[in-house]
Amino acid sequence: MNKIKLAIIGVGLIGGSLGLCLKDKLGDKIYITGLCRTQKSMDLAVKLGAVDFAAPDVEAVVTDADIVFLSPPVLQIVPMVKKILPYLKSGTIITDAGSTKQYIWEQLKKILPPDIYYIAGHPMTGRELSSVTAAKKDLFKGKAYVIVEDTGAPSEVQAKLISLLELTEANFTTLDIAKHDRCASIISHVPHVTAAALVTLLNRAGSDLDSCIKLIGGGFKDTTRIASSNADMWSDICMTNGEAIAANLRDMKNIFDEVIAAIERGDRQAIHDYFTASKLRRDSILEAVEKKFDPN
Repeated sequence: MNKIKLAIIGVGLIGGSLGLCLKDKLGDKIYITGLCRTQKSMDLAVKLGAVDFAAPDVEAVVTDADIVFLSPPVLQIVPMVKKILPYLKSGTIITDAGSTKQYIWEQLKKILPPDIYYIAGHPMTGRELSSVTAAKKDLFKGKAYVIVEDTGAPSEVQAKLISLLELTEANFTTLDIAKHDRCASIISHVPHVTAAALVTLLNRAGSDLDSCIKLIGGGFKDTTRIASSNADMWSDICMTNGEAIAANLRDMKNIFDEVIAAIERGDRQAIHDYFTASKLRRDSILEAVEKKFDPN
């Protein structure tokens, strides 16, 4: 592989982890620049080895870039592309880590020139922490990484991008944009809303709050871990995949209503069947995917 210049916009958990991984695998064969907002974050990104050079200026970061990797909150992606477009060379590949895809593509296809290629991507990984200090070089390893094929990039351009991203040892899969957003809602977005709802429920416990907190153990911590995620990121996701998220939350509400009704009528068998079916289905899903995808 010839030496490549990669520009990372947003050197946080995801962007920083990609930088750490590629520098570890390629060393001097890749030159990575990073856009950071503060001097502290620039210094950290360079010190930790996520980038070779960091700056707050988009021109300094993206000029001559072969690939631009965008990892800010979703609603910042399109405005950022508008900022960097004047400085991109012909043939530059733009990709992203946005958790929603259709909104971004609907906006980008109106402004991208024919010699700048967008390939929508979504690494299905993360932690509840968001800064570059939480970045890990193996964050993508064994995790699903979605590449959306229907954004107009030629096959050879897509192959060039994937050949680089494959160094992360992620498991790549392809989906069309609409299916990606529907599936991401079920697998990722609704669980985050639900985790936040459980914390909100605890917070509304009134006079029982202190006693409830004393009882917190592994179950509550595990179930609500992702509620500690970045609020800006998740607000943007809800705004850009609202139809799917709202529909799935309504389905979730219907499930809760069924459980509530069974509890109120004292139907133990219905409750037993509910837990049994979910256990068997979860166990079978994880068994089927554990050799291909890391479900954690």
